[in-house]
Amino acid sequence: MPVDAAVPVPRRVFVSGANGFIGRALLHRYRQLGAAVCGMDVRADPAWDVVAGDLGAPGPWQAHARGSDLVVNTAAVVSNVAAPALYRRISVAGVRHMIDAAVAGGAQRVLHVSSCGAYGWHHTDEADERAPITVLSGSSYQDAKAASEHPLLAAHAAGEIAGTIVRPSDVYGPGSRPWVLLPLEMIRAGRFLLPAHGRGLLNPVYVDDLVDGIVRAAGLAAGAGHIFNLSGGQPVATAEFFAHHVRWAGRVGAPRCVSTATAVRLTRLMQLAGRLRGRPSEASPQTMLMLSKQAGVSIEKARRRLGYAPRVALADGMRRTEDWLRAAGLLAAAGRGAVSTAAPPSAGRR
Repeated sequence: MPVDAAVPVPRRVFVSGANGFIGRALLHRYRQLGAAVCGMDVRADPAWDVVAGDLGAPGPWQAHARGSDLVVNTAAVVSNVAAPALYRRISVAGVRHMIDAAVAGGAQRVLHVSSCGAYGWHHTDEADERAPITVLSGSSYQDAKAASEHPLLAAHAAGEIAGTIVRPSDVYGPGSRPWVLLPLEMIRAGRFLLPAHGRGLLNPVYVDDLVDGIVRAAGLAAGAGHIFNLSGGQPVATAEFFAHHVRWAGRVGAPRCVSTATAVRLTRLMQLAGRLRGRPSEASPQTMLMLSKQAGVSIEKARRRLGYAPRVALADGMRRTEDWLRAAGLLAAAGRGAVSTAAPPSAGRR
């Protein structure tokens, strides 16, 4: 079903990071809307017309975007512990390679998926799109997200192609690695903790609501040349959000909560132990700083210009996520390592 009859649907859509959490959700939605869909990722998937490619370098994958009306870049390094060079190569330089593919292929619009992380972990409350973005913050993830917007803003300003940028907040739902799979497995392993005594704020947005916002931002003329925050509209304390994961893991009580200073010290020790075992972990001081943030973001601009209205409340989104976990057999596998926390940073998809 269309998001809104007034939102035009492209004939053909090309998505980078097409095998990932957000990328695949977009392919599903656009196919439901009647568009032809295709894309690229680090591995091919012929069933979805996805070719293998390296976003960090020009290559044959770029020709696969030919004939697409819309090109959407979801690919990025999704990690707080990856090497800075990887962020520069994929999350920043890769955007220009997507723009080149779109221009050469005759696309009308490029939409780039950035992040509200571009504001930094500690920004003014209800930051809107006019708020300063981060630079030289010490967080490679944040700085890369902020820098990733520049290539498309420059291309739009130069008249190369119409560009739109969306900044999602904390996207969860079936298949989410950072907000579902990793925390669930860390709780099972007894390695999960929250800083700020569990009073840090998340800005959760269910993946279906995010996709609605992206379809609107990419399809409406009012989206061209603009940046939009997309969140669920209701910040929630981290202890409340992750209480669902504790229950899914079969544990009793609340998540383990400590001070931010203690959390930073403990995760430094966890990182050292992980390196010694050859099993890197996303439990890091940067992750603790992220989970201690105290501010939300404003979605007023997206409401006003795009008619964006998140529909999935947290309780409903968590219920849908739990249903998916059960169907995938992941809740029945507690204690048996069904979801690995040792996975390397995702270097090509969200």
